[in-house]
Amino acid sequence: MTSEDASVGGYSELAKRNMQDPTEENFVEEVGQSCMTEDEEDEESEDNEPKVCRVCGDKANGYHFNALTCEGCKGFFRRAMKRTSQLSCPFQNSCIITKNNRRQCQACRLKKCLDIGMRKELIMSDEAVEQRRELIQKKKRRRLPAPSVEENLTQKQETIIEELLEAQQKTFDISFKHFKQFRPINRISSQEQPHTVNNGQPNTSDGSENLHFSMLPHVADLSTYMIQQIIYFAKSLSEFRNLFIEDQIALLKGAAFEICQIRFNTVFNKDTGFWECGPLQYDIHDAAFAGFQSHLLDPLLKFHYTLRNLNLHDAEYVLMQAISLFSPDRPGLTNQHVIDQCQEDFAITLKNYIDTKHCQPHSKFLFPKIMACLTELRTMNEDYTKQVVQIQNIQPDVTPLMMEVFSQPL
Repeated sequence: MTSEDASVGGYSELAKRNMQDPTEENFVEEVGQSCMTEDEEDEESEDNEPKVCRVCGDKANGYHFNALTCEGCKGFFRRAMKRTSQLSCPFQNSCIITKNNRRQCQACRLKKCLDIGMRKELIMSDEAVEQRRELIQKKKRRRLPAPSVEENLTQKQETIIEELLEAQQKTFDISFKHFKQFRPINRISSQEQPHTVNNGQPNTSDGSENLHFSMLPHVADLSTYMIQQIIYFAKSLSEFRNLFIEDQIALLKGAAFEICQIRFNTVFNKDTGFWECGPLQYDIHDAAFAGFQSHLLDPLLKFHYTLRNLNLHDAEYVLMQAISLFSPDRPGLTNQHVIDQCQEDFAITLKNYIDTKHCQPHSKFLFPKIMACLTELRTMNEDYTKQVVQIQNIQPDVTPLMMEVFSQPL
């Protein structure tokens, strides 16, 4: 299975949700274009005799623009009043309008509309119709019961979300108060920016053979701290603990970078471009000062802005992590079928959660946008792994745990 298959192909069978009520638009049009007063509605409901259109004699369905008319004459009057061209009778301006011939002479039909008291000023503008439509939709939403997780998610899905949230709370401290004893932050000025790796080789065009990535020791310690938390997160999940130890290792190696970025996104400030890790703040230049190259960092920064702009709930973030962790196409797996089923369960739970907790139109494309972000992470994963190994070959400040996780290409 390719990364694209993992992110999209397995979920194409999910049914579309939250489709618009097909009768609502007709209802809005009727309300928006009609102008029946409350007294007139009461008068019609009290009289059970059949009503006839005062223009053509067809069956009337209510008062429109100050006169009792059928639906056809109501629409005709509205269209005729909005025309700029002048209507003229091809006969003697004295046509008798009936249900059968009402389309033969528009001029006499319009004259009849005006004679019975239909009023142009009662026709609503397009803006007024739109405002009326929004008001009707708002009132309709108020009448609907608020969706709840219990009504839309299965018991199994609720349990999945609860377990993931609990594991996240225990293993990810957004205040970073436990991130201690790290090597110091050493940011250099832009004038002293180090050379970076180019196609696996140091850039020594100015004759310098000794490269120094000033932020590498600190970034390595921060990454190691995040990886340790991700391991604890995975081991907190019952589905993960049930796997063979070899599969656990393969899944963690494959997903460590992706889950790390998903977690970092929760502390990313899209207004400042900083990752706010408690008292510590980082920007994309810190990763450059650690030796990482722009062809990884540019799409990585774009990813963080894109994902942060989705305004995800905590449950959606942890479900993203679970989908990434249980990827059945990681190298070295032995029980791919079980892992594939787990990933599908997480993906369906995410889709149902979105349909439950988000209103249209935001929810309509949220699930595919999240899956696209996961796919983008997958494309950056291999490049990140290669760069870690290249940086370590130049400056051996990468921690043993990082090398254990990223030493082999994915």
